[in-house]
Amino acid sequence: MFSMDINEISIEKLFVPERAWENLPFVLEGVPYTVLVAVLSMVLGLILGFFLALARRSNTRLLRWPARLYISFMRGTPILVYLFVLYFGLPVLGITFSGPTAAVIGFGTNSAAYIAEINRASLASVARGQWESARALGFTYWQTMRRIIVPQAIRIAIPPLANVFLDLLKATSLAAMIAVPEILNKAQIVAGRTNDSMTLYILAALIYWPLTMIFSTLQDYLERRYNRYL
Repeated sequence: MFSMDINEISIEKLFVPERAWENLPFVLEGVPYTVLVAVLSMVLGLILGFFLALARRSNTRLLRWPARLYISFMRGTPILVYLFVLYFGLPVLGITFSGPTAAVIGFGTNSAAYIAEINRASLASVARGQWESARALGFTYWQTMRRIIVPQAIRIAIPPLANVFLDLLKATSLAAMIAVPEILNKAQIVAGRTNDSMTLYILAALIYWPLTMIFSTLQDYLERRYNRYL
């Protein structure tokens, strides 16, 4: 049976402020990697997700079914396994990526599956009459998308897309497993050196928290901006 004397637990044993403060600069060195991997992954995901969404909406099976298969596979497999395949598996085939590059490719191509479904739903939510009006005005398909449909879909997609980015920002902690020197990786290095995992992991959490708050504030700003004229 598991047992623990509650009297033996103290805040000092769980978190040592002096050690956290002493190692804070070193752990903060991982912030640029965390943000950069998240931002680049989101950019890649947005690009791929947009074209995947168009493929999912296509009447052509050669486009629609591969897109559905890709989305199903990416949403149905753990991202950590995918990162391991990119970083540890592909070198067997002579294809080698650095840790940050593998992380961006992994997170970007994985998030594209979720972004594609968000984009598809956002595009589908634009009233059919908008398409018909554009056709009556002589707009081509791409002119209609660029000038009428996409601007309206963006307003609808911003909240869920922002949530995808926040999830990406936190998921970058998994990149520590492939030697990316982000926040958690830096914390693990110090934890191994000081034998105080709890303090360093709490410190890492306290760094992630304000980062997500900053981007949550940006999300609120974008929502207010795009909904100003509703």
